[in-house]
Amino acid sequence: MNPSAAVLAMSSTEVDLAPVAVGQQVVVKWRGHPLFVRHRTPKEIAEAKAVAVSDLPDPVARNANLPDNAPATDANREIKPEWLILVGVCTHLGCTPTAFEGDYGGWLCHCHGSQYDTAGRIRKGPAPQNLAVPPHSFLSNTRIKVG
Repeated sequence: MNPSAAVLAMSSTEVDLAPVAVGQQVVVKWRGHPLFVRHRTPKEIAEAKAVAVSDLPDPVARNANLPDNAPATDANREIKPEWLILVGVCTHLGCTPTAFEGDYGGWLCHCHGSQYDTAGRIRKGPAPQNLAVPPHSFLSNTRIKVG
């Protein structure tokens, strides 16, 4: 059972980071879901690093690039601190959160009020887990491959 060419094409995507300014986010489609690519500001990075894992409802990183039990530190949710790559699906019931909203400046899911911080970690609301970090790598300073 080999996957078809169409399935293989959908399994990964490349994203050009050059047009994404500091403080902006772009949303691209990956495997039929929104993929958040956020160019974080130094303030967002500092806020994310300042959070103790013990204060998080979900202390697990949920990073496909790391072991399943890796702690949800900011460093365990990114490869380069200024770039955060997340699957844009709320872990409560699958809605798409909106960026730069909520009490933590990250994402707010308007369906049921889940709030994520600037590292995509759940901070408030019914969502049981952090937003997932998909498998990704940097092909260059301005290009990533997801999947």
